[in-house]
Amino acid sequence: MTTETTFLVQAFNSGKGGHLKASTPVPCRSADGARRTAERLSLSHLGVVAFSVTSDPETGDYDDQPKVFFRAGQLPSEFDAMP
Repeated sequence: MTTETTFLVQAFNSGKGGHLKASTPVPCRSADGARRTAERLSLSHLGVVAFSVTSDPETGDYDDQPKVFFRAGQLPSEFDAMP
């Protein structure tokens, strides 16, 4: 069983009706790279979150919950319950 960790940064801006609209996720090579990207994007977006997801590409299994390690600004409520 081979697992791999993917690091992503998701930014949010204002959408219709005051809802947050997600931008295209940005893949990063490491947690440090994702944190730096998230810090930079937080200057120009309403909210930004950086997280990692562990998966097994052979079986297609993914973690139930991503591991959030950076948050800034306004985020959708589903990120409130994530560790």
